[in-house]
Amino acid sequence: MQYRYSGHSGLQLPVLSLGLWHNFGSVDRHENARAILLRAFDQGITHFDLANNYGPVPGSAERTFGRVLHEDLATHRDEMIISSKAGYLMWDGPYGDGGSRKYLIASCDQSLRRTGLDYFDIFYSHRYDPHTPIEETMQALVDIVRSGKALYAGISNYPADKQVECYRYLSEAHVPCVLSQYKANMLVTETLEQNLPLAQQHGSGFICYSPLAQGVLTDRYLNGIPEGSRAARPEGYLKREQITDELMARVRQLNAEAEAQGLSLAQYALRYLLEQEGVTSVIIGASSVEQLNKNLQTISNL
Repeated sequence: MQYRYSGHSGLQLPVLSLGLWHNFGSVDRHENARAILLRAFDQGITHFDLANNYGPVPGSAERTFGRVLHEDLATHRDEMIISSKAGYLMWDGPYGDGGSRKYLIASCDQSLRRTGLDYFDIFYSHRYDPHTPIEETMQALVDIVRSGKALYAGISNYPADKQVECYRYLSEAHVPCVLSQYKANMLVTETLEQNLPLAQQHGSGFICYSPLAQGVLTDRYLNGIPEGSRAARPEGYLKREQITDELMARVRQLNAEAEAQGLSLAQYALRYLLEQEGVTSVIIGASSVEQLNKNLQTISNL
C-alpha cells in the first residue's frame, strides 16, 4: 500500500481508504462485512471512513465496525485511522440534523458509544448548514478536538466560499482542517476543479468519495441493471431511473478507453483520481472481498 501525507499535516493516509457508507449496515450480512474489513486491513488499508447515519439503519455501520474492532482488531487500534461525521438527519426533532454545536457534540458522543472507541482520529462536519453560523460549527469541531474526542478536524461537502471560511477559522484556532472530503469521479469533476485547489492552497488534504459513482463506473451496468445490484435494491441512494441511456453511452466510452490501457473500468476510474495532484486518498466501497481485491489492484498501476 502507498501512503500520502494529508495536506501540511504529519498524518499519512493510504491512497485507498475503505468507506462504510453501504454494505455494513444492519440489513447486511455481518460475516461478509467482517471479511471485507479484515481483508482491507491486512492489505494495508488503515483508514476506515464512517458517519453517524451510515447503515441502513442509521448508526448500524458504526456498530458493525465497532463489533469487528472489538472482536478482531482491538490490539491494532493504534495502526488505524478511524473517521466519522455528523451533519445530515440522524434522529427526530430539532437537534438531530444540521451544524449546531448541540448536534455535533451529541452526535460525536453517540458515535463513540456505537463504535466503542475512546476517540476518533478525524471528526468531520458532514455538510454546510445555512441555518447555523460557520463559527458555531467550526468551534464545535475545535472543542471536540481539544476535549480529546478526536485528534483532527475535517469538513465535507462545503461550497467553495464556505470551505475557505472553515479553513480560516480552524487555522486561527490552531486546529487546522486536516482533510476535506468531496464527491468526485470521472462523471463528477466540479469538485476537482473548484474545491481541490482551495484545499491545496490552505494546506488541507483532499479525499474523494463515490469514485465509482456507486458502481456505475464499473462493468456492472454495461448491459443493463442486474438483480442484486445497488440500483436494483429498494434502499440506498442509487435509483434505477438514474441509469439512463445517455449516462451509459458515456460509461461505455470510458470503458473502451480503460480496455485500451489494459485496465478495468473501475481501475481506470480510481487511477484517474489518484493521479490528480493534491488528492490524498480515495474512499472505495466493497460488497465482497473479491470486489475489494479488484480495486486494490489499482495501486499497482499508478
